Amino acid sequence: KVTIKGIERELICPACKELFTHPLILPCQHSICHKCVKEILFAFEDTFADGGSESSNQSSPRIKISSSSMDRIDRISRSGRKRNSLTPRSSLFPCPGCQRDIDLGERGINGLFRNFTLETIVERYRQAARAAIAIMCDFCKPPPQESTKSCMDCSASYCNECFKIHHPWGTVKAQHEYVGPTTNFRPKILMCPEHEMERVNMYCEICRRPVCHLCKLGGCHANHRVTTMSTAYKTLKEKLSKDIEYLISKESQVKAHITQLDLLLKETECNSERAKEAASQSFEQLSHVLEEKKSAALRAIEASKNLRLEKLQTQAEEYQGLLENNGLVGYAQEVLKETDPSCFVQTAKQLHVRIQKATESLKNFRPAAETTFEDFVVDIAKQEEILGDLAFHSNGLEVPEINEEQSRMYNKALISWECPGKTDSADTYVLEYHKLNRGEESATWQEVKVCSKSKVISDLDDDSSYAFRVRGYKGTIYSPWSQEVILHTPPAPVFSFLFDDKCGYNSEHLLLNPGRTSVESRAGFPLLLGSERMQVGCYTTLDYIIGDTGISKGKHFWAFHVEAYSYLVKVGVVSSSKIQKLFHNTHDVSSPRYEQDSGHDSGSEDAFDSSQPFTLVTLGMKKFFIPTTPAAPKDPASRILPLPSSLGICLDCDKGKVGFYDAGSMKCLYESEVDCSGIMYPAFALMGGAAIHLEEAVTAKYGEYHDDI
Repeated sequence: KVTIKGIERELICPACKELFTHPLILPCQHSICHKCVKEILFAFEDTFADGGSESSNQSSPRIKISSSSMDRIDRISRSGRKRNSLTPRSSLFPCPGCQRDIDLGERGINGLFRNFTLETIVERYRQAARAAIAIMCDFCKPPPQESTKSCMDCSASYCNECFKIHHPWGTVKAQHEYVGPTTNFRPKILMCPEHEMERVNMYCEICRRPVCHLCKLGGCHANHRVTTMSTAYKTLKEKLSKDIEYLISKESQVKAHITQLDLLLKETECNSERAKEAASQSFEQLSHVLEEKKSAALRAIEASKNLRLEKLQTQAEEYQGLLENNGLVGYAQEVLKETDPSCFVQTAKQLHVRIQKATESLKNFRPAAETTFEDFVVDIAKQEEILGDLAFHSNGLEVPEINEEQSRMYNKALISWECPGKTDSADTYVLEYHKLNRGEESATWQEVKVCSKSKVISDLDDDSSYAFRVRGYKGTIYSPWSQEVILHTPPAPVFSFLFDDKCGYNSEHLLLNPGRTSVESRAGFPLLLGSERMQVGCYTTLDYIIGDTGISKGKHFWAFHVEAYSYLVKVGVVSSSKIQKLFHNTHDVSSPRYEQDSGHDSGSEDAFDSSQPFTLVTLGMKKFFIPTTPAAPKDPASRILPLPSSLGICLDCDKGKVGFYDAGSMKCLYESEVDCSGIMYPAFALMGGAAIHLEEAVTAKYGEYHDDI
């Protein structure tokens, strides 16, 4: 049995944060109280009426509209969708559960279902929470008696006496359904909110809601996929039961996770205290350095001040002596009173020198010391900038981002990443990856240390999906993990080959690069000569080229890309027994009527052979054409797909199948049977201006050239 008190979290309305009262189911499948829906819509309408002003009623005493919801209401009101009296009322509703703007349709609240199941569970919770509080009879005279049963048809509670009075034996009311005392009354039949007289008997799989037959016939669900209510009930109940059984079977694992989370909570508390202490010590250390610098600067200023004051004081005393009857002048005046020439001359000579110096200093007065302390100004502009950038080291490095365009899976995985910012780049990186398995409960990440911004990963399993993430390191500082990127390995080991420049190679029409990894068909003078000889209804012949290595067994994959300007290209496989016929068939023209595998509707589907010694698919004009087969779609437009940037072919000789893949996502675009009794070769055909480039092996680009390439 489920403990009712243990599920209180699921019974709280996301708007009012209280137990649900008459909950309604929104189109996003979240439930919200009926009153809360109306109050949010009233606030929404008031915001429209007030033009999004701050004076609009943003909340009521009951409802607690979050700031994000009000921001969305204001955003919608300012987006130009303000209505006049002739336009329908707005049906947008900011769901407080998923934080999205939900369209309620033209009927608004009236088009929503009540969540009777949730309402019943809430009522059971209320009864468990207030077991001591009885439900009183609605019909007793005061004082009312405690009710013993509730009538679901009358939506009222009765004591035994009142129930007998209002449900007399032998009347229609005696057949009413009654249950134990409750305040939750739900209708016996769920009616359609769109068509109030119709009961719901179907389930729309697109909208995920019950509908009636009128909704399906001519309503908004006319073109939707529906199923019977009994089938939907059975299917959803089976799925929910299986999921619940799975969760219950993992009870020990859930408890282990809860224990782990409890430890993490305690560890978080301890680590936060350590972080606070470390931050406090760092700032105290920084403050200690500043205090030392401050004391040294103040001591230097004080010493300079004392020296300057001493010089200025001495200079002031010297000038004080130049005053009459004071100092040097007074002494000179006394010397002038001497009448003995020999004594006067003896004293006056030195005195005269001093008087001359005093006279000279008087004419060229200059203070003995500067009064300003410009040399002692502390320049802290750079330090202020550094302190302004002071932050925790976890934010000191930019989070790297894996570049999915430059990363690719082929014979090995090449993972490339970059940092959004140009400053504080990391010295090293750690790349982690793991294989995605549905059966595994938890993944074990494999770690690789990298000094550059790319890494080649070897020994990955074929036909598998891998998750990759990276973080940067600078000493002991590290960035958060990047967002995980999922890449898919090829469905089979990579088969390496080059274009064959001998077997059937037409050097007049085709041009190979020196490495024989690219071939180009030029629409030049030879094509004009060929077109001069062609007859009405046909085009010029295709120029074929094959790989220089054949396949006799096993499963293999190779990839290439076709230039966007290519007009017509055919790719696939051919058996060794058909190579000569392929190159020397004079009727080998790309006529839509002649080539049954050209991708065009030849009108001769009965002649299709599901097991041919060759299979070719048509590409061109940035399109991929699915060949005309009995199993192919009849509509020609549905057989035309966008041409992937890189195309792959997977040949399974053991099963006699060949598949054509989008080499970027490793998604199979088309698969057919092929006769692999002989040696199979990769085959290509070009006409007009076209070019094909074989996919370069990952290791070849980074100097890891091995014998298997």
